[in-house]
Amino acid sequence: MKTLKVGDSAPEFEGLDQNNKKITAEDFKGSKWVVYFYPKDNTPGCTAQACSLRDGYDKLLSKGIKVLGVSADSVKSHDKFSSKFSLPFPLLADEAKDLINLFGVWGPKKFMGREYEGIHRLTFVIDENGLITHVIQKPKTKDHANEILDLLELQ
Repeated sequence: MKTLKVGDSAPEFEGLDQNNKKITAEDFKGSKWVVYFYPKDNTPGCTAQACSLRDGYDKLLSKGIKVLGVSADSVKSHDKFSSKFSLPFPLLADEAKDLINLFGVWGPKKFMGREYEGIHRLTFVIDENGLITHVIQKPKTKDHANEILDLLELQ
């Protein structure tokens, strides 16, 4: 797994969000943005992370930061997840793992002694020029919005 790092350019991409709306890298040009990768809709850690970003969304936006969530779940799954928790930001459905592989977040994982391939929970902070300025390796799922704001010293 070759994960993108600070200084790398965010890759070009396009996909569908929970509303079946096309989302592309172009939508984020000229803006600071955060793309967070998470393993699965409706699991405890992923729900806590999404809800933290939901709760801090207005503050992130007020600081000029857009948010994009990505997992390998389907548009339908994202729609249910987003509706259930009133998520105000797009969730990209990446069933083919195109964006997941471009960012290098797919790879070997361990859970309870079992090894398997999966999505690593990582967050990338990207500047107005499309350059990665921060990579959060182990996001604090319950306080992720504040973690991002603190990292960027925007509290």
